[in-house]
Amino acid sequence: MIQAENVSFSYSDQGPTVRDLSFHVGKGEFVALLGANGAGKTTTVRLIDGLIRPTTGRMLIHGADTAVTSVSERAKHVGFLFQNPDRQICKNTVREEIMFGLRTVRDDESEEQLNARCDKVLEDFGFTGEEEPFSLSRGQRQRVALASILAVEPEILILDEPTTGMDYRECCHIMDRIRRMNEEQQVTVIMVCHDMEVVLDYADRALVMAGGTLLADGPVSEIFRQDELMEKASILPPQMISLARRLGDGFDQADTPEAMAEAVLARRAEGGVRHE
Repeated sequence: MIQAENVSFSYSDQGPTVRDLSFHVGKGEFVALLGANGAGKTTTVRLIDGLIRPTTGRMLIHGADTAVTSVSERAKHVGFLFQNPDRQICKNTVREEIMFGLRTVRDDESEEQLNARCDKVLEDFGFTGEEEPFSLSRGQRQRVALASILAVEPEILILDEPTTGMDYRECCHIMDRIRRMNEEQQVTVIMVCHDMEVVLDYADRALVMAGGTLLADGPVSEIFRQDELMEKASILPPQMISLARRLGDGFDQADTPEAMAEAVLARRAEGGVRHE
């Protein structure tokens, strides 16, 4: 579905921002792009969406080169949530914002069908539709931007820091909604995120970047257990992973509170917690 072939990109003559990226993302995967600020994550997702074109190499979506496909064609397949929602919102009410995206992308559907899609998303996100986006909090504006993207049901969803400005409850609501789309509709998700707890809870695979290069690619739980890699990428693993590693044998797969509880019960049955 997404294929990067030796992709490099430079914003100026100071050298490439990303260098020689090669990876493949299949349909229905939930992938997190990890790395410190300046690692090249946002540039990479912009390359995937075709907002910028590779200096060298190719980025393919469904086998089509993003450098030559039109914006309207890519919009039928890819939804992109920017880190700053104010760069996306352009209408005076939430309903108008959602309908704008629907009319642009779902132009083969009737107005009745589009309104039905809009009503469903408004209910799911808890909006009446009459709210003025720029009178809402940043977290709420982020939800408006995401709602307008999810309404069109893209095959590929790119998220650049999707939980920015949200409290814990809002974060869980949004991420659960994204995961349902991923699991039930096989929507491919590419997420840039600095919250490693969110990454562990929702993503299945991680691409780790540093200095514009791809350092590692693998299952999230395995990636977070590689100390040298975490140090090189300037990433602190989630607390659950750190605790599991400190507890040692029997906690290798304790990536969730439920798995941790089961591991603790199993150790107790063996004769108590061992201290090192």
